Amino acid sequence: MRIRPRRRAAVRPLRRIASAGVALVLVVPAYGCRRELTPPGAPTPWPATQARHWRWQWQLDGPLDPTVDADVFLLDPVTTTAAQTADLRARDRRLICQVPVGSLRATDPDASRVPAAVRGAAGPQPGSRWLDVRLWDALEPVLADRFRLCRGKGFGAVALADADGYAHRSGFPLGFDDQLLFNRRLAQLARSLDLSPGLVNDVPQLAALAPDFDFVVNEDCVRLDQCAKLLPFVDAGKPVFHVEYTGSTDDFCVTTVGYGFASIRKERALDAWREPCALP
Repeated sequence: MRIRPRRRAAVRPLRRIASAGVALVLVVPAYGCRRELTPPGAPTPWPATQARHWRWQWQLDGPLDPTVDADVFLLDPVTTTAAQTADLRARDRRLICQVPVGSLRATDPDASRVPAAVRGAAGPQPGSRWLDVRLWDALEPVLADRFRLCRGKGFGAVALADADGYAHRSGFPLGFDDQLLFNRRLAQLARSLDLSPGLVNDVPQLAALAPDFDFVVNEDCVRLDQCAKLLPFVDAGKPVFHVEYTGSTDDFCVTTVGYGFASIRKERALDAWREPCALP
């Protein structure tokens, strides 16, 4: 599942991870039969003095390249193995798993755990449905298991995707405040499981959620003219991991590095290729 930048009928680059991301509840029980992993930092720390100097990589497709010159790796928690995360952590890399939290596919292994009343209109991925994020008691057990997979694989942080159903025709009367409450609950849930919480996009809510989350992942803020809306995280000394899919780094890096973002150029496939902006 891949997330593409917000466009009216776009298929986002995250889509391919949706079906994999929800496989975690089937994988979690297996950890009781495996050797204990050395846990990562609890949760991943993000020193404010380093906020403007992170080198990062976002890879959801293709063979993982652990040699990329990056401090932070944002990865699929299902396709990434515990051995791979252990290798990256031995290289002192910080690891973020990406988990869909606001949508569900009928083919997802944990779909039967989500009541029909919680499923709404067609969601961001083919065959998916938006979820009624007001029904926390129904969703929390499933989401907790998704986060536990990340923790069991050795990740120390989680990036929440599809955490903006209120901004779409979800099939429910979701309001701005409904989404704020849900996202804050997710941040608390992540912290209770020793994971550092971050948001993928959800730009209109970033100012309100900056105190609750440790970092933000943004797509195409230059192209969409939204970069200034990410500044509450910069002002709080928190990382802004930013990617552009079009344009030249010679053009957009001047703006984004000036803002204090960790910026890279990627292909929409989100494979291993990247072109980073020079660090300040």
